[in-house]
Amino acid sequence: MRVHVVSDVHGNAEALARAGDGADALVVLGDLIDFVDYHDHSKGILGRVFGPEKVGIFAELRRGTKRADTASYIRSLWDGLADARTVVEEAVLEQYHALFSAMSAPTYATPGNVDSPHLWPQFVRDGVHVVDGEAVEIGGLRFGFAGGGLLPAGHVRNPNAPWFPYLRTDEDMAAALDRMGPVDVLCTHIPPAVPELTYDVVARRPEWGSRPALEKIVRERPRWSVFGHVHQPLARRVRVGYTECINVGHFQRSGKPHVLNW
Repeated sequence: MRVHVVSDVHGNAEALARAGDGADALVVLGDLIDFVDYHDHSKGILGRVFGPEKVGIFAELRRGTKRADTASYIRSLWDGLADARTVVEEAVLEQYHALFSAMSAPTYATPGNVDSPHLWPQFVRDGVHVVDGEAVEIGGLRFGFAGGGLLPAGHVRNPNAPWFPYLRTDEDMAAALDRMGPVDVLCTHIPPAVPELTYDVVARRPEWGSRPALEKIVRERPRWSVFGHVHQPLARRVRVGYTECINVGHFQRSGKPHVLNW
């Protein structure tokens, strides 16, 4: 059995159309949307709406440590639009039409933090499955899926924001992992909370990792844990007891799926 796994597609529909070539199934671990393209500021939703110069300023602010300045700047950009929420949703839907059309069958997809899962049901079709908080059988193994990122403790959403990332609390993530039951392959967007897997060497800061996912790995000992989210991790593979934990790579840039064989 051969399964290809990708994550952090960020708009690369052309490579996604080839990702399932030669595989019995394709697994997509989220972040389909290209919201901010840090490599080409003219691309992504922000680049399309505001242009590369303003995206460049935003990217530079985000690399710094003053989160309040970053939030204030992006808020000023959105405030300059008459109906920012509609503008964003139209851009997201345009990308989703291209990305879901590129998925080969069978595909099993779970959303990342840079996704709008409430829009996903309209793109489900024969052979393309949306899975979150449950397990499916692929080639005789149980694959369990839990998408999204983590909502920081005490974080309060701005009800007027034009777009909401898919974030869940630790408790919600733990419940999703519990619902799927024991699995052979744990599929999440964010990594388990292992420092070598969560630290981004280019951004020079740790990203969010899931403590409940790590606890499930220690407790249930799946064969593999696969995930993305951290684009340039300190370590791409770490073994936790019996389980091999694998960052499957930044697919937008590499265009290459990770291969699971058994």
